Amino acid sequence: MIVCICNRITEGEVRKAARAGCPTPEQAYACLGCEVQCGCCLDFAREIIEDERADLLAVDSQAA
Repeated sequence: MIVCICNRITEGEVRKAARAGCPTPEQAYACLGCEVQCGCCLDFAREIIEDERADLLAVDSQAA
């Protein structure tokens, strides 16, 4: 699914950037070599990043 039409960023790319440690859409986009354009995608990108970070925390707590 496309998250950002301006930069043609997919949900998978945002998830990958989040797993790599990018905590905000702006940092995720920078990691992907882009920057925020119109901003319409930020809420959805933020939800994806929060979802990935929650999954990572759940895995870490299960491993402990």
